[in-house]
Amino acid sequence: MRIAIDARLVAGTNTGDSSYWTCLVDAFGIYFPEIEFCLFSNTTKPKNVPLSPNCSWHTITSGSSRWWSLATFPLAERKLKCDITHAQYSISPLAKNSVTTIHDISFLINPEWFTPKDRKLLQTTIPLSAKLAKRIITVSETSRQEIVRFLPGTREKVRVAHNATPYWIQRVDKETALLNIKKLGIESPFLLTVGTNWARKNMQLAIDATRDLGISLVVTGKQGEKLTGSHCRAVGYVDNATLCSLYSACSLYLAPSFHEGFGIPILEAFRCGAPVICGYGGAMPEVAGTAGIVKRDYDSKSWRETIQDMLSNPSKLEAMQQAGIRREAGFTWKASAERHIEVYREVMSEK
Repeated sequence: MRIAIDARLVAGTNTGDSSYWTCLVDAFGIYFPEIEFCLFSNTTKPKNVPLSPNCSWHTITSGSSRWWSLATFPLAERKLKCDITHAQYSISPLAKNSVTTIHDISFLINPEWFTPKDRKLLQTTIPLSAKLAKRIITVSETSRQEIVRFLPGTREKVRVAHNATPYWIQRVDKETALLNIKKLGIESPFLLTVGTNWARKNMQLAIDATRDLGISLVVTGKQGEKLTGSHCRAVGYVDNATLCSLYSACSLYLAPSFHEGFGIPILEAFRCGAPVICGYGGAMPEVAGTAGIVKRDYDSKSWRETIQDMLSNPSKLEAMQQAGIRREAGFTWKASAERHIEVYREVMSEK
């Protein structure tokens, strides 16, 4: 098989989506050397992305991102006689034997989380792509059920391939971690949350729930609107080494999002030994399992009480750390890559 992949998000800064494509391409190269993967992008190959011999990078440019998806990419992969075309969300009618990854459909579950422009674009293009695609890959069973519910006619072609922890996330011993984050002016103890400050991520809940606890809340990621809270330390984007140190040194990791198609940061926290408290929206309960505390409300007072209870119970924190480490080990990019290859072969069998 020769697989054409829209690789524009590989090694990008689009958080979970970029992690998905970067780690998936890496796993394809390691575990499926007999299959050829042609990676197409509108930029040159990132220097920090080593490619296996069975993966090739093709830079093709066009006037706009939409035109690239609609015509430039599918026409280029046709010239190379690729068997399968795999892209995220947007599928062109010109694509041959197309597979699309739809991480979540939160834009249909609660449109108010999105700007009118983004909402209109997503609600127009993604249902069309779902119809055009031979198969739809999504990253959780929860997301599969939501796709089937909101996008009629997709039940028979949606397949689940779970995400896993990015390979660059590794636990750091606490003493080293604290030295690494000292440059940010952060000292132990502190709480941590990772994410963009926009409506669906519900970052203000984490801030309100940790107010007056006498402990700092460190927030990483694109902040957008100003976060309110004197105890809150917004550090923006940080490099991977710093992120690993933050996960490894924090007392608790908080995931207050209203909805997630998966929730990779939960697994990242688990790998680094951080106990997790998360919301119940979307796939977060599916990912956390019984290893984290899944809150069935989004009330700041209730979250504060849970945080206080955890911080006052070291033995419970230790038990959660161990449970999280075991839980995280059950998700691998090898298994995800194997599931993707199964989907590609399904499509090939129907040719």
